Amino acid sequence: MGDRVDALIEPELLVWARTSAALTLQQAAKKLPVKSERLEGWESGHGHPTIKQLRKLASVYKRPIAVFYLPEPPKDFSPMRDFRRFSGEGQGPVSANLLWQMRLASIRRDIALDLYQTLDYEPLQPVIKASLSKDPETLGTEIRTRFGISRDRQVRFRDDGESFNWWREAIERNGVMVFQATDVETSEMRGFSISESPLSVIAINNKDSLRGRVFTMLHEFVHIAVQQSGLCDLEEDEELPPEKKNVEVFCNRVAGAVLVNKDHLLLEELVLQKGKGAKWSDEEISVLSNRYKVSQETMLRRLLILDRTTPEFYRQKRQEFEQEYAELRRHKREGFALPHIRAISNAGPSFVRLVLDGYYREAITSSDLSDFLNVKLKHLGKIEYELVRRRADVGSR
Repeated sequence: MGDRVDALIEPELLVWARTSAALTLQQAAKKLPVKSERLEGWESGHGHPTIKQLRKLASVYKRPIAVFYLPEPPKDFSPMRDFRRFSGEGQGPVSANLLWQMRLASIRRDIALDLYQTLDYEPLQPVIKASLSKDPETLGTEIRTRFGISRDRQVRFRDDGESFNWWREAIERNGVMVFQATDVETSEMRGFSISESPLSVIAINNKDSLRGRVFTMLHEFVHIAVQQSGLCDLEEDEELPPEKKNVEVFCNRVAGAVLVNKDHLLLEELVLQKGKGAKWSDEEISVLSNRYKVSQETMLRRLLILDRTTPEFYRQKRQEFEQEYAELRRHKREGFALPHIRAISNAGPSFVRLVLDGYYREAITSSDLSDFLNVKLKHLGKIEYELVRRRADVGSR
């Protein structure tokens, strides 16, 4: 009995976690397994589960262990319409995995807010506000200026990974944490946002392509800027309510304008040679999309908006792109990420730095740090090194 370590947590968090998982006392006790009387005692404040039992509880209730150390139950985030799918994907029931990722994003936000308060920091507020009456090209330029991204810097990105990390850090520097959802099919969700103040959140799907994730981040960033929520689709002419369609069109166009600046594109030698209303070969589209690290569809859409191709050609090519994307999604294999890379990738640099700061200032324990980042403490040094390396990459011009 000498090695027993109790988890000193608030009983109401146990009640909340069980009931929000739609489990009765008897059902939860059977899954743990413990006697229902003992579980009822923990929920009433008579005794505590051990750390080992708490980990089992967290697994049964589909909650990170970190949430049980919050001062009070968090408000669950339920953006049933607040996520972005591939075009043409119908709205079916939300999967358990997606619900879990929505919940996890909300929990991380609550943990961050609690750390900000404990450390006496002021949470960053999204600094860019806009309305749907704003010209998308103008807003796109303003966002680029705010982020500090020049054409020269953008075309010098070594690869899609560097591009993704740069845009993610830029968004986080402007008051929005960016998480990556795991174990959710891209056909169900590409991204969603929590447009709350302070500390808005964007979640993107780590199964999506890196270029797709960058576009989704910026699309959701615009949603937060205009404080409008809704189903975020690539399909602009889908039968949607007019007010919702307007929001989606606006967010897509601003995201495109951020990634491919109008003035920059129109001065490309290839674009100057083609002129207006042109047809484009796959190689030409690929050259431009690779230069700006965007999808071929995003590039062709920009050419259409700027009158450098025709609607008929765009629709034809778009169908081809969708077939190619569907084929890639069917054959894509999951990669393996080292634990320290996975921790930063999933939780985001901003959240990880905040948790590390809390640990160094003794606001949280090593066990808390491990739980918050879902990583063993032995990887801490590598996490610190990777954060420094990424910040150096982002800062280089």
